[in-house]
Amino acid sequence: MTYEVVPVTDKRRLRKFLDLPFALYRDDPLWVPPLVSRLRRTLDPRHNPYFANASLRLFLCLKDGAPAARLAVVIDDRRRDSRGGGRTAGFGFFESADDDEAVRRLFEAAEAYARSQGAAVLEGPFNPHHYSELGLQLDGFGTPPSFFQPYNPPTYPALLEKTGFRVVARLQTMRNPRIREFLETRYRERPDVSARHGYVVRPISAWHSRRDLEILRDINNDAFAANWRFLPLGREEFAFASEGLRIVSPSDLILFVEHHGRPVAALHSTLDVNPALRHLRGRPGPLRALRFLADRRRIRTIIVFSVAIRWDHRHGRAYYALLTAFARIARRFDALETTWVSPGNLPSVRAAESLGATPDKTFAIYAKELRP
Repeated sequence: MTYEVVPVTDKRRLRKFLDLPFALYRDDPLWVPPLVSRLRRTLDPRHNPYFANASLRLFLCLKDGAPAARLAVVIDDRRRDSRGGGRTAGFGFFESADDDEAVRRLFEAAEAYARSQGAAVLEGPFNPHHYSELGLQLDGFGTPPSFFQPYNPPTYPALLEKTGFRVVARLQTMRNPRIREFLETRYRERPDVSARHGYVVRPISAWHSRRDLEILRDINNDAFAANWRFLPLGREEFAFASEGLRIVSPSDLILFVEHHGRPVAALHSTLDVNPALRHLRGRPGPLRALRFLADRRRIRTIIVFSVAIRWDHRHGRAYYALLTAFARIARRFDALETTWVSPGNLPSVRAAESLGATPDKTFAIYAKELRP
């Protein structure tokens, strides 16, 4: 039995890198295959503007010549170790068979590369950064993932811990499986008095989507500036991340609050398209695409992707204006979920609780100090 870790340097190895999860999860009915064409673009520095300021290295561990594990390492000079100020490398797209030796060798190669680039810490998973899927699932196994939610077997945490990684942050998703009933009981239809104070809520404009996406980016960068590991997104990065946005977020699911004409808050929600994506099998053709569109019309779960309020309006009426408008939208759905929330972020937790959501799944960010 032989193990070999190789960098992904050609199309043949990239195809093996992309195909490995399909082999690992082929008997798992809950797994949602990623869209291979989209993932290929994400991992291509020629197309993904994020890599204009970051480097990417992909690794494969081969066991007797066959792929057994994979990993990506990202070096972004904007990310620094808070203790020593040195570079922090990120890892992501981790997938592996339940094989301690394959994972050990894979991370040995990744750590050696990260050290050669001056990194003092390796942490993740980030796929490939904070504005994408992040974290390793720790609980809630046996239930399907929602859109934008990591998914992995229960063996992965132990595989990482055996290689010396430790949890440095815990994140959670929150869920209300009966959102319509909750809202009809808790939030009866009533007029929103925010307009009396100069606040107006509007959806994203289909005719001026480029303008409104720039407004959304600007609000997010301001609102999340103090968040753990947050890096401001550039215009091109945000445009790339927003490709296909209309498929998962119809225009009425993205709301802006304006105060005397100035955008001060935004709520971005999406449909849980994962049940429809599962049928695409990662490689959509014309017939599968048609089925996806038909399945999307039957989606009954809404996901709160982000709620962003400018710092100078955090104690104003912007939040209540968003909550009132969103409650009217959420009445159309059966269930509500959130993307990850830090348990220590009390305003976000309480906002989710105000919609009847309770903690659902836990995810972890792991880190390891890289000694010379």
